[in-house]
Amino acid sequence: MKTLDDLKKVREKALEQMKLREGKFQAKIVVAMGTCGIAAGAREVMTAILDELDKRGISDVSVTQTGCKGLCEQEPTVDVIKDGKTVTYGYIDAEKARKIVAQHIVNGSIIGEWVVATA
Repeated sequence: MKTLDDLKKVREKALEQMKLREGKFQAKIVVAMGTCGIAAGAREVMTAILDELDKRGISDVSVTQTGCKGLCEQEPTVDVIKDGKTVTYGYIDAEKARKIVAQHIVNGSIIGEWVVATA
């Protein structure tokens, strides 16, 4: 570090890492990764979500995986948990996953035609 800007960048990065450890997220995305989900393309969906969040510089969204949700015929499925509401999207591919990040996570708009359940 040689400048005040360098120090500010180090501070920003440390604050982001602390936020992640404390679990302060604006949203959570859960990809079903049971064998049926993996066979239907859940790995590609997970990769697309992580890539899109990274491209947009979004670090306050938790992305995790779960096992089979019992919606095998609608795999890959993705849950978006935001503002206390869970929306389950079905038949998701990598392109749809990127749109979910853009529309639901960034803009707060649920993509109704892909929704298979809400809670």
